[in-house]
Amino acid sequence: MFTDIYSPLQQLNHPVLPQFWMKRDDLIDPYISGNKWRKLKYLISKAFNTQKHHLVTFGGAYSNHLVATAAAASKAGLKSSAFVRGETVENEMLLLCRLFGMSLIFTDRTSYRNKPQLFQQHFGADPQALFIDEGGAGPEAVKGCAEIIAELPTDISHIFCAAGTGTTAAGLLKGIQQYELKTTLHVVPALKGGRFIEEEILKYTGNTDQLVLHTDYHFGGYAKTQPLLINFIKDFVSKQGILIDPVYTAKMLYAIEDLSSNHYFKPEDKIVALHTGGLLGLLGMKEKFN
Repeated sequence: MFTDIYSPLQQLNHPVLPQFWMKRDDLIDPYISGNKWRKLKYLISKAFNTQKHHLVTFGGAYSNHLVATAAAASKAGLKSSAFVRGETVENEMLLLCRLFGMSLIFTDRTSYRNKPQLFQQHFGADPQALFIDEGGAGPEAVKGCAEIIAELPTDISHIFCAAGTGTTAAGLLKGIQQYELKTTLHVVPALKGGRFIEEEILKYTGNTDQLVLHTDYHFGGYAKTQPLLINFIKDFVSKQGILIDPVYTAKMLYAIEDLSSNHYFKPEDKIVALHTGGLLGLLGMKEKFN
């Protein structure tokens, strides 16, 4: 299931950056795409190795992670359940979760904060249940994301990725360190107050010497947008023919564009932007594109 992937390195047309590429992890799978595929890869292996055939995870009502976990469990022949943060709702994302066989447990926001306790209350008596943190965060996810580096040329100057928890970024930096590359990792948090992400990355990598954090491109916070970002998405998609989501990848690409306009890069720099998928996030903001 998690062996052969299609994630090409595609050169982008840019008037100023002649060596600008996108790592198309969004093409890996329509529902287990991008970093979700990377994060779940070793968690699925862990489930089989420990004889736990019931994946239990957490997320919001528009969580790409929930859809990815449901789809991955279905493909692997596993059972899946999820605690959904907030009041009971119905939307396109949760419909997909249900179609893939996932059981949904809507949970008030106060109770949701203590995820281990929720897991224990509902599934503590189920020996086959495997706890998967929100977003798939954990050492297995870091290991999966680190493998991206092996799929890239060794002479890249800058790698950019968006971040929510910092797990994907930690994997990328770990891969850079493992291969002893000179590459600089640039992380663009999708939420306000994203400076904490450096601490999360440090837990898995030991040092952050090759990390640059860009915390001013959140556009109001997690899952928040502004007309400037929406217009940027429309322009990018129409010119490049690549769909991007407003929650993560668009903010990262806007950061690259802004840095480029301020002469941040050298003409010879090779730049790679990681497309982490998450395109279903467009469904939760469709009215903004009218």
